[in-house]
Order: sequence, then C-alpha cells, then structure tokens
Amino acid sequence: MTNFDLGIIGGGPAGYTAAFHARAKGMSVVLFEKDKIGGVCLNRGCIPTKAILHSAELYEEMKCASDLGISCENISVDYEKVVERKDKIVEKLRKSLELSLKNSGVKTINAEAKIIDENKISADGELFECKKIITATGSSPRGLKNIDFDHEFVLSSDDILDLKKLPKSIVIIGSGAIGIEWARIFSAFDVEVSIVEIAEHLLPLADIEVSKRLERIFKAKKVKMYLSNGVEKIEDKKVYLSSGEILEPELVLLAVGRKPAVQSCCNILGDACGKIQLAHFAIKQAALEISGIEFDENLVPSVVYGCPEIAWAGAREQDLQEGTYKKSNLLISALGKSHCDNCSDGFIKILSRDGKIIGAHIVSKEASALIQQIIIAMQNGIAIEDLKKVCFAHPTYSEGIFECLFR
Repeated sequence: MTNFDLGIIGGGPAGYTAAFHARAKGMSVVLFEKDKIGGVCLNRGCIPTKAILHSAELYEEMKCASDLGISCENISVDYEKVVERKDKIVEKLRKSLELSLKNSGVKTINAEAKIIDENKISADGELFECKKIITATGSSPRGLKNIDFDHEFVLSSDDILDLKKLPKSIVIIGSGAIGIEWARIFSAFDVEVSIVEIAEHLLPLADIEVSKRLERIFKAKKVKMYLSNGVEKIEDKKVYLSSGEILEPELVLLAVGRKPAVQSCCNILGDACGKIQLAHFAIKQAALEISGIEFDENLVPSVVYGCPEIAWAGAREQDLQEGTYKKSNLLISALGKSHCDNCSDGFIKILSRDGKIIGAHIVSKEASALIQQIIIAMQNGIAIEDLKKVCFAHPTYSEGIFECLFR
C-alpha cells in the first residue's frame, strides 16, 4: 500500500488545480485519470471548440474582406485541416499540463480509480491510502428521456468534435453555450442551421435583452429558430417537433446540458458536484478546498464565444423588481474601435442599486475580457462614482464601460 496526503480522482480543471495547490503546500499528491489529463475542458470542450470557432470566424471574415479593401478569391474550407489544427492545439496543451504536473511532483496514474473507504483508493491493481480524497470526475453529455445519442445521426458535444466533414444541414437541440457556439461555427461554414429550444428565447439563462439580440443576429445569418418548441421524437432521420413541423437534417446535435459523473460523495468538486459546470468555477472550487482562497459564487462569469461574444455576471433584469434598480445602456456602435474592427453589433448593459453595480450583460467583441473588469468592481464593492474616476484607454471596447456608467 502506498501512502499520500491527498488522492484526487479526475484530472480536469478541478483535479489538477487541487493537485498544484496541494503540492505548493508541501503535500504528497496522487492523481488518477482514466482518460486524458485536462478533462472535458481541454480535450472535449472549451479548448477544441474555441480552436474550431477561430477558424470559422476567420473564414466568415474573409468572405467580407473586399469591404476592408482586401481581395480574396476562391475561398474554401478544408475541414479536415481545421480538425487537425484543433487536435494539435489540444495535444500541445495536454503535454504541457502533464509536464507541469510531473515537474511539481504530482504522482499521476492513468487508470480508473475506485474509492474503497474514506481513506483508501484502488487503481491499477494497487491500493493507495490517502489522508484526504477529492472526487473531480467531471460530467458527460445529457440525453433526453425520449431521445438519446446514437453517435451517428444524433451526436453529442463529444461526437461533434470528431467530425471530419461538414454536413450540409444540422439541427441543434438546445441553445445553451454549447448549442449557440456550434450554431455559430456551422453557420460561418455555410451549413444550414436550425435550433430547437423549448424555452421562449435562445440562451434562456441569459438576460432577456441578450437573448433577443442574439436572436436578431442569428436571423440576419439565416439561422432558423424554433422557439417554445420541443422534439417529440427522432425517427428515420426525421426530427418531429411538438409544433407539428418535421425537419430532415443531415445531422442532429443534442446539446441539452451535461450530467455529473459521480462515483462517491467524498469532497466533490467541479462538474461532478452538479452546481455551475464551468471550468473556471471548478478551478476556484479547488483553490478554496485546498488553499482556502474564497470567491463569490454569485459572481462567476458566463461567456458564450463567437462574434460578437456574449458575457454576463450578477443579476438579470427580468429577475429584478421594477423601480428597485437603475439601468444603463450603451450600444457598441457608439465606440470607434467597433467600427475599425468591423464588429459594431451589440451593447453593454449595467444594472445598479444604491450606486453599486449588481449585474452586467455584454454583447460585444472582447466581452469575455470586459465582464472581468466589471466583476472586479462588483466583488470589491467599488462605487460607480469611483469607477468614473478611472482613465480608460481610447479607442478600446473597455471605454464602453466608462461611457455606460454615465447613461
């Protein structure tokens, strides 16, 4: 039997972050990963999707290059090479992470682990005794009661990453971050995209103005949206909607969320805990668990990538009682930088109460960076009057925050 201070099951963001923090405190650490180090985020989520999305955005921008004074003829997509680039990026980052774990002194075991009791783990025919055990086993794509993945016609977010050829048409069931980002990717690559969403609006967890703006953007891109609609069944490669309509796509992406992959109840972190299934939330959970670094769970940013990006944190306007808050809005088209970048669609919306920000919702290029600036102010209780004293560079998107505060 081998002894360790900390045993971690799962090598995703929560698992490897806990490992690094534990080693920094001088603890002996063993980390078990049955698949690939990096978890869903690095191997089947955040990173590979953003790599493909970058290619899609570049292709879409090149189609409008003549407006920028650049001549581009016979532009085409070699999707196999797009996927190859994605795979190379993932492999490079994974190897770097594996090396960092090794250099920090973390014992990594590539095998399935089973918790025997509160201090014992069995893996690869060996028994490990750990003073503390953390479960960070991640999550897997969720199906529906009447629809599950066949991995050929009805694909999961894992399956879709392995496509080597673009379909002519696709139906995406669900309009959370995964569904929206893949809709943006396929639409940019000239695939006929249809989104089916059971809620009244796309991106139902977002502020209502964000959802409506996204719908307007998708309408302009000729993405078909079937809102307040469900899927009754999928049969003979036909998608039967609750509205009575029948869709006949080449492929279906079922993107209705993820389910926790939990083995036990020992100190569960990350996606496996079933709370906020975001890599940065998992990372902060791990830092709190090992190093006691606190964070505000109500100020975890949500980001949907693409052009324009979508980001938010804090209160949504539809959840606030009328007359109890102030709303400030700024159209991104008011910023000179947006016109220079040919990306002037979107807005910044700041909700405040008693002179302090309680919510922010952004549709803009660089929204993922802008929201972080606002979260710093929110978490530290910085008054709006004090934020007005900050000098923002010009021309930038961040000066939009400054301008919005005066609205």
